Amino acid sequence: MNENPKPNPPQPEPAGKQKRITIDMPKNLSAVYSNVAFMRYTPAEILIDFAQVLPGTPRGQILARIIMSPMHAKMLQRALADNIAKYERQFGEIRMPTPLADQFFRFPKQDDDDDDEK
Repeated sequence: MNENPKPNPPQPEPAGKQKRITIDMPKNLSAVYSNVAFMRYTPAEILIDFAQVLPGTPRGQILARIIMSPMHAKMLQRALADNIAKYERQFGEIRMPTPLADQFFRFPKQDDDDDDEK
């Protein structure tokens, strides 16, 4: 007589039923504020650097780097678009003045950047 019977193998989930995943948030997790993001990509991944540039300063600092698959980046894009649409329905359109949008992708000239005048 076998005293250690084999356990039943896990059964597949019925079609259409999804498992819930619990995500824990560390108690010491700190939030960071970012007003600039830089993106790069390879065929296998999307890399996003979140940075902060303070007004009137010539330098910024990267505060966090997120690397994800292109599929997860597309899922993030859809989630952001959905949440921004909900935000705008509740609070009104987010307007982006052209000069402000242009500033996000340029850093202030540094004092030693005299190459244009040479």
